[in-house]
Amino acid sequence: MRRFAPLAVLALAVVAVPAVIAQAPSAPGAPDKTRVTAGTYAADPLHTMVVWEVDHLGFSDYTGIFGDVTGTLVLDPANPAAARVDVTIPVAKVTTANAGLTAHLLREGKDGGKPDFFGPAPADAKFVSTKVVLDDDGDEATVTGNLTLNGVTRPVTLEVEFHGAGVGMNKKETVGFEAETKIKRSDFGITMGIPFVSDEVELKIHAAFEKQ
Repeated sequence: MRRFAPLAVLALAVVAVPAVIAQAPSAPGAPDKTRVTAGTYAADPLHTMVVWEVDHLGFSDYTGIFGDVTGTLVLDPANPAAARVDVTIPVAKVTTANAGLTAHLLREGKDGGKPDFFGPAPADAKFVSTKVVLDDDGDEATVTGNLTLNGVTRPVTLEVEFHGAGVGMNKKETVGFEAETKIKRSDFGITMGIPFVSDEVELKIHAAFEKQ
């Protein structure tokens, strides 16, 4: 009987593994559009961020993050093209992986001159949508709007992908999206270091909105 004990243990494991997998917890959000309900949603500042990336001297790219994003998203699954988003991005809270670089982005201009990048007390940036065009599946959209940065307002187009929906850990209905776009910082009067630091800036947005 002892000879068959390892085989019995193995057989039990084979039977038990599917049961354990079936009982494993799942994330509250899922890429299921039927979970989205109409209403006004507020940006979750803990889980919404704008990641920027520029080329440095042609050797490498470096990135930074704008966090603590606030604002609203109004949507109705029955009329998704009428969705409206209005968000504010606190530029003063920009962060990078290097304290010296972050300080450089926010330092005063030399001898009272214009700051190299944002300066020590930059105004918040703002994006307000003006048009939403969905693809045939309704999972992706082109969102056009006005971006105000450094006191300059320009039209910007975001390529947006639906990430997921469900009820979050705080019991609020939540929807999430990913978006990408590219801007030229010179369009917004931020010209320091061009072309050694690229004029083109890649933006990747990770956004979560909670129903109010």
